[in-house]
Formats: sequence, structure tokens, C-alpha cells
Amino acid sequence: MPMFNDMDGSNYSTRSFTSTSSSGLTSQKFYDSSNFAEKMKTAGSRRKLDKKEDIPLATIKVYGMDREGIDLALSQLLHGHGCSIEHAEQHRDRDENIFFQRLTFDYSTMHTDQLSLEYGVREVCTRFRMEFQLSWGERPKRMCIMVSKYEHVLWDILLRHKAGELDCEIPLIISNHPDLKHIGDIFGIRFEVFKITKETKREQELKEIELMKDLEIDFIVLARYMQIISDEFCAEYENRVINIHHSPLPAFIGAKPYHRAHERGVKLIGATAHYATAELDEGPIIEQNVVPASHRDSVQDLIRKGRAVEQRVLLTALRAHCADRVIVYGNKTVVFED
Repeated sequence: MPMFNDMDGSNYSTRSFTSTSSSGLTSQKFYDSSNFAEKMKTAGSRRKLDKKEDIPLATIKVYGMDREGIDLALSQLLHGHGCSIEHAEQHRDRDENIFFQRLTFDYSTMHTDQLSLEYGVREVCTRFRMEFQLSWGERPKRMCIMVSKYEHVLWDILLRHKAGELDCEIPLIISNHPDLKHIGDIFGIRFEVFKITKETKREQELKEIELMKDLEIDFIVLARYMQIISDEFCAEYENRVINIHHSPLPAFIGAKPYHRAHERGVKLIGATAHYATAELDEGPIIEQNVVPASHRDSVQDLIRKGRAVEQRVLLTALRAHCADRVIVYGNKTVVFED
């Protein structure tokens, strides 16, 4: 009989349950204008989205060994509770015989309550030996940005968030250097510095984690944070730390990767967004993309192209995570359509 554990740590509006089954699957510096700064501050750390906020939408994600009838059982369950399915998408990994599904449903007409529906979902998934996560979407996820001295990714995230392209809140920026604090000030977001040395690394990480828990941070993005986070940090936020790196990794590891890529004559420059794990740059991939390079490109051209594709890839990955469109299994992901 599967055993269930409450896993409310990632989002207080999300109730997640994990079952252990025989399959062994597990669930889850250039703007100094004071006028500009004041305008940014008025935006605060809240999102601004053009959508119908009055329709309560929840999301169920399930996966497990493919068994006939799971999709029908979930549909009947939601209908029986008076809920209306807004969107459904599924996938079968035929090599591994694993079934994945994501359901978004309107519960404004639900004639029971949340606990009753959660119990029903748990019962169905127990019967089919499926892992699941149920999110009621009662508040946007809260994101912490970790950054060092490279500012292009940070600027892009904050500007796109202000434009309403990211459905999340950003209450905190953490850095190991004070250099980019002015950016946090412009947007009115708390900016904390935790200087890292080999001797103080673990102590500082514990302070970072404590602060993030106090602020109810749901997930973290490493926006060119030039520190290797510990295995313990990764475990604390499993599948909730998103990293971005350029395509010269892992082929050109170390200093000046674009210089060495230029010397090699690469013809593609790309970026990968993935969940951070104990294996450096080897975690489950969320999004990748490339742009062409040619013999005409200088090192600076490659760097410029790399930064642009990093920004696009990271935005796509963040949007997918915020919308609960990602299921991690093994060292791979299923990313459902936007």
C-alpha cells in the first residue's frame, strides 16, 4: 500500500502528496535616473498580469506506470465534484511505459471542498499507483534571484516581470557581491549580500535558506550566480533551483569559454536552463535553444549572441515552472505546452 506524506514546503497554496510505489517513482549599472527608479519602485515585487483573476484555476499533475483508465478516472472525479476542466494534456513515454498528465480545472462551481477533492485525487492515484501534485493556484509562486556580478540576466528577469511576462512574485535578490544592489533598489526589491569563502560557504548557505524560508520562497533562479551551491542546498530545494548556462559548457569548461569556442570555430551558440542538482550542470533540462554562429563572428559577437539566447531560454523555463507545466522524472523532464 502506498504511503503518503504532506509536502507543503514549496508553496503554501499547493498541497502535494508523494506516493512510494513499486515503480520507485518520486514526484517531485546603467540606469541612474531617479525618475526611472521611482517608476520601477511603484511596480514593487508584485506581478501585473492581463488575465481573468476572478476564475479560480487549479492544476493537477500526475505520472506513473501507464495503466488504462487513469485519465478517465480523474475526469470523472473532477466532474463529480462540480469542477470544469479548462485544459488537459498528456504524454506517454513508451520506452519507460510511463504516463504523464496535466489537468487545469475551474473549481468556482465545486460543490464540495478542497480537502474532499484532495482526498479523491489521492484515492484515485493510490489505486493507479501514480504520483501527483495538486496546486490550487491561490497565490503566485515566490521567486528568489541569486546573482553575482553579471547583470544582463537579472535586468531581463526584472523588466519582463514588470511587463507582466512572469506570473510570480520576487521579494528577494541574494548575491555574494554588493555590485548590483542598485538594480534591486530601482525595482524596490530587497537585496541581501552573503559573502562566500571556502571556510564560510555552508554557514552562509544556511543563513540564505533561513531567510528564504522566512520569506516563503518557493523556488530560486541562479541568474549567473558564480558560486557552486552545495549538495545540501540542492536537496533542500529539490527541483526548485533553476540554473542557466551557455552552450560552451560542458565542451569548454573554465575561464573564457567563448574565446576558446571562437578558436574552435563553433557554428552554434546556445543555452540550457535546468534544475540544479549535486551533479554540476547535469540536472534535468527544462529548455534549450541555439542561434547560428559563423566565421564572421568575433568573440564579442559570440558573447552577445550567447547572452541573448540565455535570456530567452531562461524566460521560457521560468514561465513553465511558474505555471506548473514541468514534471521531473529521473534526470529528465516533461514540459507541457504553454
